[in-house]
Amino acid sequence: MKEIILEKKKNGLAMLLLFLLLEAVALAVFIYGAVGMEGEDGVNPFRLTVFLVGLIYFCLGWIPMLGLKVLKPQEALVLTLFGKYIGTLKGDGFYWVNPFCTGFNPAAGTKLRQSGDVGAMTTSSAAAAGTKTDVTVSAVELLSKKISLKIMTLNNNRQKINDCLGNPVEIGIAVMWRVTDTAQAVFNVDNYKEYLSLQCDSALRNIVRVYPYDVAPNVDTTGDGVADEGSLRGSSEIVAARIRDEIQQKVANAGIEILEARITYLAYAPEIAAVMLQRQQASAIIDARKMIVDGAVGMVEMALERLSENKTVELDEERKAAMVSNLLVVLCGNHDAQPVVNSGSLY
Repeated sequence: MKEIILEKKKNGLAMLLLFLLLEAVALAVFIYGAVGMEGEDGVNPFRLTVFLVGLIYFCLGWIPMLGLKVLKPQEALVLTLFGKYIGTLKGDGFYWVNPFCTGFNPAAGTKLRQSGDVGAMTTSSAAAAGTKTDVTVSAVELLSKKISLKIMTLNNNRQKINDCLGNPVEIGIAVMWRVTDTAQAVFNVDNYKEYLSLQCDSALRNIVRVYPYDVAPNVDTTGDGVADEGSLRGSSEIVAARIRDEIQQKVANAGIEILEARITYLAYAPEIAAVMLQRQQASAIIDARKMIVDGAVGMVEMALERLSENKTVELDEERKAAMVSNLLVVLCGNHDAQPVVNSGSLY
């Protein structure tokens, strides 16, 4: 389906003035025919005809006014005539079209957790989102068939997904999108808002399953057969870009452009969060111990070299081993060492 832009329909003000003038003329004709319709010779046929014409138009003159449409900036209206697509009104202005044309937007009453939706969420959607509201969607909002062309942000629900190592993680994304082709949006898919939300869920699952939560050895996240250091936590920009490309590929046939996708929430699932925290703590402790030992060994080597160079004291191998042991205990211990003063002989 190809979008057709109706560019020569921005004549609503002129048509409104014309219709009001015709209504005034019809009222005058109606009065003129009614005043002189009864004569001495009975009903005047001419006056009767004028009276009926004025009455009929005055009663039915509101029908052409149904074709008057008002659009604000960044709004569009898809028009159908007896089921046939005839074009789309785009841009702000006062339009007049065939009064029998109707706006078509199957997603008009769909409310998602996103910007751009006019009005509050319905009670059912609010309950599903875990919020409370006493405001319902008005009848005007439900009847409006206009399509917003603004950039909107879809805050998709958090999902529990297994990463490439099988660890369950919870992740949420925010997707910035807009409608670029109104005809494809309303005719190619049943409901373009729900379609976008489902494709976001699917794309998120496809991408998250490729990456580990944190850097893991022997994991290929790029598909080139070489292990890399990609991860959900450390490569959030790359992951977000892949999610955006995946969503764009899936919604291209719905006339939707994905501008950006961002990870808004990332954490281990509650059932393994405590265990993973202990694992991270253990890894941090091991790394710290390695650093402490490396530093202690270097300090011991430096002390032995300095003593040997300056010939401060001559130590045999046994005394060197004892000295190394004592220094390592002092430098690597968790608590401060208690000094022992040797007041006797070295040997």
